[in-house]
Amino acid sequence: MANANVNCWPVVVIGGSSDQSQETTGAFQEFPQVEATRLYSKFSARPSSLAAIPSVIEKAVRTSMYGRPGACYVDIPGDMVNAKVDQSQVRQVTCCPVPPVSLAPPTDVLKAVALIKQAQRPLLIVGKGAAYGRAESELIELVERCGLPFLATPMGKGVVSDVHSNSVSAARSRALLHADVVVLLGARLNWMLHFGFPPRFNPHVKIIQVDLCAEELGNNVRPAVALLGDIRSVVRQMLDIFQKDPWSYPADSEWWKALREKMAANAEMSKALASAPSPMLNYYSAFQHISQLLPPDCVLVSEGANTMDVGRTMILNRLPRHRLDAGTFGTMGVGLGFAIAAAMLERSKSAPQRVVCVEGDSAFGFSGMEVETMCRYKLPVVIIVINNNGIYSGVDAETWAELEKMDDLATIAPPVTLLPDARYDQMMTAFGGHGFLVRTAAELRLSLQESLSDWQLPSLINVLIDPASDRKQQEFPWLTRSNL
Repeated sequence: MANANVNCWPVVVIGGSSDQSQETTGAFQEFPQVEATRLYSKFSARPSSLAAIPSVIEKAVRTSMYGRPGACYVDIPGDMVNAKVDQSQVRQVTCCPVPPVSLAPPTDVLKAVALIKQAQRPLLIVGKGAAYGRAESELIELVERCGLPFLATPMGKGVVSDVHSNSVSAARSRALLHADVVVLLGARLNWMLHFGFPPRFNPHVKIIQVDLCAEELGNNVRPAVALLGDIRSVVRQMLDIFQKDPWSYPADSEWWKALREKMAANAEMSKALASAPSPMLNYYSAFQHISQLLPPDCVLVSEGANTMDVGRTMILNRLPRHRLDAGTFGTMGVGLGFAIAAAMLERSKSAPQRVVCVEGDSAFGFSGMEVETMCRYKLPVVIIVINNNGIYSGVDAETWAELEKMDDLATIAPPVTLLPDARYDQMMTAFGGHGFLVRTAAELRLSLQESLSDWQLPSLINVLIDPASDRKQQEFPWLTRSNL
């Protein structure tokens, strides 16, 4: 519930509790659940009677979707479960309508458009709020009509395709640092965007913030223009102005030139890392082969440390709402549950898409037994575990053996290390799925192709990479007078 609430996802949780008649007596698992869940939900209640259940459920569903989406909790005491009520006493309610759509004040929209036109170094940031708001058509039109550079937050990827010529995600640090006008579209200035603070952002940057939650406007950085409303509708308001008074940011500007140069340099660096001579795979070589083979319309689930960070840059999303990861709450262990839910949804479609779950070895460990659930229901999820024997970095089998000779491993082994070369693939085969142990690029490609061809059973590909493998050096520039 906390994860859903922080990520702004509508979730209704219905939980059982001890009998009302046994309150304060020390009943089995007696606990103030309604009060406890208020910390991480928008609405938390227990129906006062059987007759009140429909109205409470309707309010929970409506509250979960209206305004900023989030989690809601409904508590059902045990003595209500098998009780009966005269139907004439039940208060009948209808399903709530779709959430109402609000527009930003026209004068504020005019100010935002004027500020974009005045920008020397504009940047659009597309957040997962844009994905949830189904604003892809409007944002594609805005990007293409105005020729603006954009980058996406992790779950905003695909709202405008990662392969779009205006995507500057490959120069993310450079774009954030030097942009003078940033348009936040369903994204928040939290830790994922470095709070909007220097040295990662220009201290003089002007923010145009589009959000449906009034309380979010102005968090961490006071926006030059705040546009409160439904993102799809607000962007349409902006497009109406650009349609009446056409404007396009020059494609030959110094800003575009600087961004393209940085993107090219980063691409070359990633390519060099992927092709570095080594007897073992590293993050970049593994993801290079994975990205080449994944279907462009697959639903991608990803969690981990370096696995999620490197994978986000190398596995491109072309479609909206096709990526789930640890999210704003940074929650580890959610990946396999997300994959199961996605696979169940895809199975109900006439043309299902593949669900691929890319996990770090530590992240997989949090909920690895969910492979039994996948096998039980024959959900053809493809799990790829990037196994570096630890969190961020581990040690190889030889080093582990030397550590074992030196002292008790429980006291001497670094706490971020995991058991070297753990056979996660055998967990899948134990329940009847397909398991693959991979050490080379050829084995990786063959096992992934075989897994993607099977629509009957889940697969787990255990990719052993160099325990010392790391992500490329990040750009953490400190501002000086010379680059302001």
